[in-house]
Amino acid sequence: MIKAAFIAVSAIVPVLPAFALQAGLPAQSSPPEWTQEQAPFRVFGDTYYVGTRGVSVVLITSNKGHVLIDGAMPESPAMIADHIRRIGFRVEDVELIVNSHVHYDHAGGIAALQRLSGAQVAASPSSAAVFRSGRSGPDDPQDGLLPPIDRVRDIRVIADGEVLRVGSLAIQGHFTGGHTPGGTSWTWRSCEGADCLNIVYADSMTAVSADSFKFSSSTTYPRAVADFEKSIAFLRKTPCDLLLTPHPEASGLWGRVAKRDAGDKNGLIERGHCSRYANRAETGLRTRLAREKTP
Repeated sequence: MIKAAFIAVSAIVPVLPAFALQAGLPAQSSPPEWTQEQAPFRVFGDTYYVGTRGVSVVLITSNKGHVLIDGAMPESPAMIADHIRRIGFRVEDVELIVNSHVHYDHAGGIAALQRLSGAQVAASPSSAAVFRSGRSGPDDPQDGLLPPIDRVRDIRVIADGEVLRVGSLAIQGHFTGGHTPGGTSWTWRSCEGADCLNIVYADSMTAVSADSFKFSSSTTYPRAVADFEKSIAFLRKTPCDLLLTPHPEASGLWGRVAKRDAGDKNGLIERGHCSRYANRAETGLRTRLAREKTP
């Protein structure tokens, strides 16, 4: 791909109606905070929050290009680009865009952000197929409830555990399916001087679905439970000093930011947070499986 060619085609995708069911919400009721303005801020070191109030987007920066994690809603690319500029960087210097999962609230803006930046998009094989077609397939637990997303070009298909590099940055992708077949969590290290943290952007771990889907007996996604169990095991063992999630409230981000803003310089840091996130995911999965057994 010639990056300049993509920058020249930088129109934002049309706004799509948010008619999908996500996290158990009824149709046409995406929470307003998913597109609500949120001032961008430094998380730690070279890591910044540039998303909306209710949907995370993370920028990791270097002097030779940047990495962007997730693209939020179809309505959000212009806001994200503005946030990147407001913290002193150029969206055109984003070299790589990666994704947690391909639902419209986290992947809906990625095609437009690719056009704005000229970046390459990297994704798991399952997610890459959705990016190419613009639609989730029958293996997605929420199939039939999700609006399409704008198709993405120039996708790099990655392997589980692969390390991607941009300049001095190294970010590792870990396949953490269950919520979707192609779900991916991301890990990297950020430093402030001699202080370095292991940061984890953990994908959504909620067992929510269309009414007809059963995690315990799906024929379209038969490995759903095994994927959840693998994802939960990963979160329990991975080094994790600072947890971020696709929806910030899932990891209590705003409470932690408030602690830091009140003077606790380590307010964002919660070692053991990934294990607690995994425990909640396991409890939710077991509850869901037990419910599926109820006549």
